[in-house]
Amino acid sequence: MHIKKGQRLKLDEIIPNNSPFLLQSTCSSANLTLDFACFGLDSAGLLSDDRYMTFFNQPSTPCGSVTLQNSTANTATFEFNLKTLPDTLERLVLTVTIDAQATLSALHSGALSVQVQGKTVAQFSFTGSDFQQERAVMLVELYRKAGIWRLSATAQGFNGGLDALVKHFGASVAEPSAPVTPPPPVANPSRISLEKRLEKEAPQLLSLAKKSAISLAKVGLESHRAKVCLCLDISGSMSRLYRDGLIQAFSERILALGCRFDDDGEIDVFLFGKDVHQPAPMGIGNYASYIAQTIQQHPLEGDTRYGRAMQAIRQHYFPDTAGGERTTPLQAAMPVYVMFVTDGGTSDKGLTEKQLRWSSYEPIFWQFMGIGKGRKSLSKLLLAFADSDFPFLEKLDELSGRLLDNANYFSVASPNEHSDETLYDLMMSEYPGWITLAKQQGILPA
Repeated sequence: MHIKKGQRLKLDEIIPNNSPFLLQSTCSSANLTLDFACFGLDSAGLLSDDRYMTFFNQPSTPCGSVTLQNSTANTATFEFNLKTLPDTLERLVLTVTIDAQATLSALHSGALSVQVQGKTVAQFSFTGSDFQQERAVMLVELYRKAGIWRLSATAQGFNGGLDALVKHFGASVAEPSAPVTPPPPVANPSRISLEKRLEKEAPQLLSLAKKSAISLAKVGLESHRAKVCLCLDISGSMSRLYRDGLIQAFSERILALGCRFDDDGEIDVFLFGKDVHQPAPMGIGNYASYIAQTIQQHPLEGDTRYGRAMQAIRQHYFPDTAGGERTTPLQAAMPVYVMFVTDGGTSDKGLTEKQLRWSSYEPIFWQFMGIGKGRKSLSKLLLAFADSDFPFLEKLDELSGRLLDNANYFSVASPNEHSDETLYDLMMSEYPGWITLAKQQGILPA
């Protein structure tokens, strides 16, 4: 099996019975010395125990679940036995760094293979053209989702080398004796103008936007542009969440993300219950009382229909099919990121599944968030965690028959369960991988 950049798959699809396996990385380069490492991360995505950083000077974890069998200037082989890995570890990230002033763009070619009992069962290839100024790269991630181990071909780069990786995983590194001055960023006049407006009119949103920028930087989306759409459940069971201001506060966090993705200072909003409504966009000028005024105009109503809401959103952004069937890829310059919020199931499951399959040919990504009691805490996961309280949303997350995986799902006990930083990390857990796949399919410009 050849794995594409950004692709995710269940390990049990290629490795039977959760058997031990090898990840072997081989790079072809001229006069480059590479260092390979594996970081074992906890529930917060951090290297909370440095004994679980496996590299040439520490070739095995205390439990023996990860072992560096051999390492040369251009190759490394790690053995994994996930059955013996402590429950406190949720992710294993295989990385490669270069200490010299050269960058990984100098690589001729590279490959990472998954091997079981001496046989290669899957392979992920990359070249120096995949990188620019990066001196460190997260090649692949192994992570738990719904109790199942999965593999993600990440290939996410960092300009700062090993220090940047270690800091990214929450550990400290020795500061250099002399500060290194980074090159000045390329100014975006529209974004600068928007930030000045936020500073003057909405400092709270500016603070949130800066927090979202940190999460975007982690996944290499600092300069990414997209339209943001917030789709809110207005069924009667959502009453307390609106009354207590929780939806207002959550909406502000999404607006702040929209201000990072686009420079028009607003996001589109859709409401759904029995019917679908599209109020005026939420923006810098009206955000403070937006939800209260919107719910006054569109009171809570009975029933919950995901499919009709998704159809209306697709029709708004891609009117050529009126939200109907699509079977060939549609390209657009900017993707649409939809934050879809609900506290219950839907009465139009069939239509919902059709909408998700048809929209997999379009530049639109669906981030579903279920709200309700009795869920396992997502503070224990930075990756989306499927939950039996929302079996249909879980099904959508794994829905077959799509051109590519265009949706993600996580659940929360309350919209304010997580810190701003953790929420933005959750929202970006699968979106970057979708962008990569969408470019490969011609849905987004390469």
